[in-house]
Amino acid sequence: DYAEFAALPADSEEQQAAITPIRDLDGFNWGYDPFHFMAPEGSYATNPDGAQRILEYRQMVAAVNQAGLRFVQDVVFNHTNASGQEARSVLDRVVPGYYHRLDTTGQVTSSTCCENTATEHNMMRKLMVDSVVLWAREYKVDGFRFDLMGHHMLEDMKAVRAALDGLTLEKDGVDGKKIYIYGEGWNFGEVAGNARGVNAVQHNIGGTGIGVFNDRLRDAVRGGNPFGDPREQGFATGLLYEPNSNEFRDGDQQKWKLFDYTDWTRIGMAGNLREFGIIRGNGDLVPARLVLYNGSAAGYTEDPQENIVYVSAHDNETLWDSIQLKAAPGTSLAERVRMNNIALSTVMFSQGIPFFHAGDDLLRSKSLDRNSYNSGDWFNKIDWTYQSNNWGVGLPGEGRERWDIFRPLLANPSLKAGEQEITFSAAVFREYLQIRKSSPLFRLHTAEDIQTSLSYLNVGPQQIPGLIVLHLRDTKNYDPAYNEIVVLINASPNTIRISDGHFANQDFELHPVQQGSVDERLKLAVFDGESGTFTVPGRTTAIFVLAGPPTIPAALPALGLLAGMAGLAALLTFWLDKKA
Repeated sequence: DYAEFAALPADSEEQQAAITPIRDLDGFNWGYDPFHFMAPEGSYATNPDGAQRILEYRQMVAAVNQAGLRFVQDVVFNHTNASGQEARSVLDRVVPGYYHRLDTTGQVTSSTCCENTATEHNMMRKLMVDSVVLWAREYKVDGFRFDLMGHHMLEDMKAVRAALDGLTLEKDGVDGKKIYIYGEGWNFGEVAGNARGVNAVQHNIGGTGIGVFNDRLRDAVRGGNPFGDPREQGFATGLLYEPNSNEFRDGDQQKWKLFDYTDWTRIGMAGNLREFGIIRGNGDLVPARLVLYNGSAAGYTEDPQENIVYVSAHDNETLWDSIQLKAAPGTSLAERVRMNNIALSTVMFSQGIPFFHAGDDLLRSKSLDRNSYNSGDWFNKIDWTYQSNNWGVGLPGEGRERWDIFRPLLANPSLKAGEQEITFSAAVFREYLQIRKSSPLFRLHTAEDIQTSLSYLNVGPQQIPGLIVLHLRDTKNYDPAYNEIVVLINASPNTIRISDGHFANQDFELHPVQQGSVDERLKLAVFDGESGTFTVPGRTTAIFVLAGPPTIPAALPALGLLAGMAGLAALLTFWLDKKA
């Protein structure tokens, strides 16, 4: 009874206790247990038994396309619901012991949490390829998101790509080359480290054109990672400037941690390219593949379309819940909303494929539930009237060992966002969308384009912590409106001024969308042409544009290249206004 739930305290245990006995009986839980790979998900149909299931799925895809959107289907080929003689075992009854991956004792491996398939075996690979081709040809699906793609071999994914590329409008009614595929490139389980063959993980994906989720930028912007203390702060959540009690330690240590996080973010925003040059906090000039992220290369792509950049997804806490956990106790609700905006701006203005979790723009909360696949509508709902973001609807069933951290947050009425905060966040997000769409410079297609058009200021040992200054130049006449764009992401609470000689005597102006922004603080974002100085208020992303004839010959080596970056860094001067 949702009315009874709503009357309970925000930090009550009772909501999750009522859901727990029935949580696995809900027919609308997230689909994760494949039974028949070529049958459409039944929960989308008014009647899941019979032809209506097929017809309505096709109608759904067609309706999405007719609305001007493309349709991406989540596919789970890495495991089945069961194996052996279990009631829902299918493949093992066709050829016992063939379709599943076995360990050294002959047991089916289950590192995916279920019965792992062996797509390195020819017929299991064929089943995956044939299924994807069927969904593309007969249902007109425009893209595929591969669950735990790292459990497939790289050759498996190349086979899928080749099969789709072979589909043509004349023969199949679909242009397969326009179908995008991407997935989770996590490296774990019995396939980790290429143990069963070269697998489709992040560090192997470069050059395939297949997208993988970029956890580098996610962790840098939020702070920490999904497996550590959820209070660990990052670029957007107050590290260094407003440390929480969990983070409070030597300020110099925090500064260097923030420098690392900022470099991971810069690399991610530059397409996560292996060879993109970056000036580190110690002054070293290195390609992104030599910047370490938890012992692995931070940069691993060869093409921006291989970069799925995000800060929030269905797994783990929502972005808003993460901010609530990480922000210092004294951080106001309004400043937390700005942290949310800052985090989303790093994704929106990245090269590659920006990925947003449903409700990111609405400050969506799941009341700190990090694994809500079977938590029902109470924890998963989105209020499209903008009256609530679903924060404080009770303690989550997951994470009981952290209830002592969760309780005071959920019970604090000053942390509950309402219509004003949600509407503001949504409006800022729409402005970001308009700005990204306004210029092809935010959507460069090749590594070469990025190397010759994108560079960073405010780098090296003298950089202002918490400030990203991304400079885009139209070296190939892609953009009829703007020749240069400067994106300034100020994650600190302080107003920052930054100058560079290149910008002196030029006519940069705030992007037209931001000139009419709902964010009053953007009125304080200004450019002084005489000195080439940008001023950006605290926790603000400001985009400045330059129209007119190019000011730099297109043949000049890119400032994103190492020599150009070093020269530009030498010109950098800055002033930090301590006033918030």
